[in-house]
Amino acid sequence: VQLQASGGGLVQAGGSLRLSCAASGGTLSNYVVGWFRQAPGKEREFVAANRWIGGGISYADSVKGRFTISRDSAKNTVYLQMNSLKPEDTAVYYCAAGRGPYSTWSQPRSYGNWGQGTLVTVSS
Repeated sequence: VQLQASGGGLVQAGGSLRLSCAASGGTLSNYVVGWFRQAPGKEREFVAANRWIGGGISYADSVKGRFTISRDSAKNTVYLQMNSLKPEDTAVYYCAAGRGPYSTWSQPRSYGNWGQGTLVTVSS
């Protein structure tokens, strides 16, 4: 499955953005889909993940209550709604698809398919 992330941009602190991860060449219903982010000079970190078949959802503590991951199966797309954005949310955001168990969802190595990334910049 090929992934295309979009929706990044420049936003002021306190604002909102919605990222999209559109898939082709396969259905996301068969995968865990995760969002990760990487700020300059930092390691890639887990943001959120969910699974359509079997259920399950997970968020990093840093985004709980502010970010929401969701799916539109008809569009084969996963979204990341980001509210109350902070400057520390500035990063390149990546979506990824994998098939690992819940315990591995926060680990980049659990995902075999990655999108190209979309830049989110939050100004103070």
